[in-house]
Amino acid sequence: FGRTEVIENTLNPDFVRKFVLDYFFEEKQNLRFDVYNVDSRSSNISKHSFLGQTFCTLGEIIGSAGARLERVLSGIPGKKCGNIIFTGEELSNCRDLTTMQLCANKLDKKDFFGKSDPFLVFYRSNEDGTFTICHKTEVIKNTLNPVWQSFTIPVRALCNGDYDRTVKVDVYDWDRDGSHDFIGEFTTSYRELSRGQSQFNVYEVLNPKKKGRKKKYVNSGTVTLLSFKVESEYTFVDFIRGGTQLNFTVAIDFTASNGNPAQPTSLHYMSPYQMNSYAMALKAVGEIIQDYDSDKLFPAYGFGAKFPPDGAVSHAFPLNSDCENANCVGIEGVLEAYYECLRTVQLYGPTNFAPVINQVAQAAAGVMDGSQYFILLLITDGVISDMVQTKEAVVNASTLPLSIIIVGVGPAEFDAMEELDGDEVRLSSRGRVAERDIVQFVPFRDYIDRSGNQVLSMARLAKDVLAEVPDQLLSFMKSRSIEPRPALSHCPTPHIHENL
Repeated sequence: FGRTEVIENTLNPDFVRKFVLDYFFEEKQNLRFDVYNVDSRSSNISKHSFLGQTFCTLGEIIGSAGARLERVLSGIPGKKCGNIIFTGEELSNCRDLTTMQLCANKLDKKDFFGKSDPFLVFYRSNEDGTFTICHKTEVIKNTLNPVWQSFTIPVRALCNGDYDRTVKVDVYDWDRDGSHDFIGEFTTSYRELSRGQSQFNVYEVLNPKKKGRKKKYVNSGTVTLLSFKVESEYTFVDFIRGGTQLNFTVAIDFTASNGNPAQPTSLHYMSPYQMNSYAMALKAVGEIIQDYDSDKLFPAYGFGAKFPPDGAVSHAFPLNSDCENANCVGIEGVLEAYYECLRTVQLYGPTNFAPVINQVAQAAAGVMDGSQYFILLLITDGVISDMVQTKEAVVNASTLPLSIIIVGVGPAEFDAMEELDGDEVRLSSRGRVAERDIVQFVPFRDYIDRSGNQVLSMARLAKDVLAEVPDQLLSFMKSRSIEPRPALSHCPTPHIHENL
């Protein structure tokens, strides 16, 4: 991907060159860093001596405290290779939102019977000299002196983060049949607009055709900027860098419809050669989220089985059999507890979701300050038996720092799940509508790679089910007016680098 500069004659280099990477929360972005000692002027890496290497994911850097990660270098047997320190930061000029309001004066009259019906169209200029439309104002009827309502637009949409790039504005007179008449145009830039209301932000609207035809032509009116303000939109990374932890909980369906785990036809079958769908879904989602959870302790539950020793049916039993503490250590710990559980519980039914949703919701309700955000992964093979209670549980949970991911495994019809996934119609229960859309449902069969490549199937699944999480976290924070805490500082004191 790239190389740093060379720093001569030191064992504690502090590299300056930055690497800009596209960051996707929902993907596992594996990175490798190799360190070399420059021995010659050759650009061929094999001509230099290898000092060590390390591997990590981009998520681990972003998810570590203050986005500062320290790793041991290795790769030379029997030798201590020193340490390497990474710091990550988000490029900031892409997340500002600007709100502005404009009015016009003495625009040309275009309509035969009345005055004009003016509206504005904003375009940003592209690298190749073309223009892309980025905003249209509303139409103000029958006036030559319109005042448009203020509107908000991301700065990147207006100028792609380049403050001096041309912004072109066309002024039109609206016509019912869609053949809008061109009144004139003017150009500006984000930097000019950001000066706010001033003599610099009164623009002459010019019509080149008229200008060519009429000697005495001055302009077709003026447009004035009335107000301009910029606000920063907080991002998912801002909250993670400020210390927000993702709390991952898993719930697994142990109902009898999965089939006897001892039989190869069962969805819970443990083959020595490959993971079953439950294990794959759990590992795919969990391995990405674990980079954002510093204690790596994950509560794990089962539902729909008879639980030893008394054989009572439970819809929220701990996979590790510890009723006081359902935490498992790491994703591997959750998988171990799941496999162990298959040997001890009796698959039963019905398929009730509400108890485990309410259990996690209770934990989420205890931390409403933005320091934690909960993600519940429910893996199931079938139709929900307690749909009414589940809808109620989801609507109640929609006010909490919680996202619910449901992965359907096996061949069942999952139509009812689509209702919980409120993408088309926001979920409601007893006349109450969910405050936020917090459920993401996918059938695992849509992601299974035809060639049998499990790694690919898992990556596709994780990408799809986790893509909505950053926005769901932001929507919770926004609904509670929670701002990210300042990034935990990584003090750049010299002694940190002494061991590299």
